[in-house]
This record gives sequence, structure tokens and C-alpha cells, in this order.
Amino acid sequence: MISKREKELIAEIWESLTPVAEDIGSDALLRMFASFPGTKTYFSHLDISPGSSHLRSHGKKIVLAIAEGAKDISQLTVSLAPLQTLHAYQLRIDPTNFKLFSQCILVTLACHMGEDFTPIAHAAMDKYLSAFAAVLAEKYR
Repeated sequence: MISKREKELIAEIWESLTPVAEDIGSDALLRMFASFPGTKTYFSHLDISPGSSHLRSHGKKIVLAIAEGAKDISQLTVSLAPLQTLHAYQLRIDPTNFKLFSQCILVTLACHMGEDFTPIAHAAMDKYLSAFAAVLAEKYR
């Protein structure tokens, strides 16, 4: 369960990261592709080379969706409903990939935020990203 203070912290962090959404998102995607090469199969129609416009654009979309969800975590299921449907029924993404990406986002945040990524921020963000991944995977049941 995410406490009220953790929700506030999560929202603050994501609000501060939206100006660098492309950087955070593309870095996290590159980490996922390097660590879990099988995840690249869902992006075969895009140029996912480092720095490509496709990679930066998709990374930004992901980060902005995560940031939007962080504004009101209690409404995550409602705010992610369109993404649930898209990923489950149209893109048919293996739901395990959401968890893998969450881990890559955590590492990216740690690298980007440095000392600001405190153990408290890390724990709160891990809870949030786990909830985010779980909500995206709900349509698969």
C-alpha cells in the first residue's frame, strides 16, 4: 500500500522529470532492450537505435503516461484503461514486460536523480511502478 506521503513524493518526482521525459524514457527502453533482448520484438517496426527519434518519442510517451498516473494514484485503473486495452488486445504485449520495464525505470531514475533518489524515494517509486505494471496487466486475466 502506498501511503499519502509516498503518493505526494511520487507525484513530485514525476512532475520534476517531465521536462526530461524523452531522456528518461529512451534510456529506460535501451536498458530493457540490452537486459532483456526478447522485448525488442514488439518494436521491430521502429528504429530503436540509441538516440533515434522513434526511441525518444516512445520513451517520452511512456514517461508522460507514468507521470500522469502519478498525479492521482487512486484513479490509476481509470486513467490507464485505454493503455490496458491497447497493450492487451491490439499490441498483445507480454505482461511480464511491464515488470521488466519497471525495473529498468528504477535503475534509470537512480542514475538520473543521483542523491535525490533516496531509499525512501526508491521504495515509494518501486511500489508505484509495481502498481502501474499490475494495472496494465489486468486485462490479461
